[in-house]
Amino acid sequence: MFSTFRFVIAILVIALYTLPLMVVQEIALRTPLLSDRIVPRLWHRLTLRMLGVRVRMEGSPAKDRPLMIVANHVSWLDILVLGSLDGVHFIAKSEMRKWPILGTFARQQRSVFVERERRRSSPEQAREIAERLADGDPMVLFAEGTTGDGNRVLPFKSTLFGAAQLALASDRADSVTLQPVALIYVRKGGLRLDRRERAAISWIGDTDLLPNLITLWHSRPIDIAVRYGDPIPFLAKGDRKTVTREAEAQVRAMLTAGLRGTEI
Repeated sequence: MFSTFRFVIAILVIALYTLPLMVVQEIALRTPLLSDRIVPRLWHRLTLRMLGVRVRMEGSPAKDRPLMIVANHVSWLDILVLGSLDGVHFIAKSEMRKWPILGTFARQQRSVFVERERRRSSPEQAREIAERLADGDPMVLFAEGTTGDGNRVLPFKSTLFGAAQLALASDRADSVTLQPVALIYVRKGGLRLDRRERAAISWIGDTDLLPNLITLWHSRPIDIAVRYGDPIPFLAKGDRKTVTREAEAQVRAMLTAGLRGTEI
């Protein structure tokens, strides 16, 4: 009963600071007075703290631009986790537009919404991502195309990696840097997660957001490690499928190492 009461209070507090921050972000998007990357990062950090999620960064994000961060995907929490660490923008599924709060913030964070099931729209979507990369915006791609159970990496889809090559057509860069990142769900309540527990707090398939949020709340504190891999230069004449496999191999190796007991 007390835990439920605290959950309701936490959601109310999040709602209280979300509205004014959205207003500030709209001002940042419409005027040059404020960077449009500050408010989303602040909101992500505040919300992770309210939900009892602790993040540990291992390694460092590449400073090179254009930059595409290529990560595995476990939960909607991944967006808050990566958004709390750096001024990044997301390549998100189109359904996210309709999500309460997160959908609005995704739009305000200038996410690119893609329809992965519609292959005919892929070239147009790739061009939009390419333009953002060429402008210097670091973009996050969840390359599996869906969420997994946190215990393994699903095969990476190479389609949107083509955006990296298109970015080079602008002649504003000689190469695009791809940086593999592994999101590792390590502990809940101070104890290491086993495979079943990790799968239970992941967000797979058509699971509704609220039940998953409640599960995460009862699992707090949750410790998540973010491991940055070695940057991969992607040249104009590079092979899309080759760099996709290289990025996938790095993420898989980092996830496996983290799950085998490497301390964070």
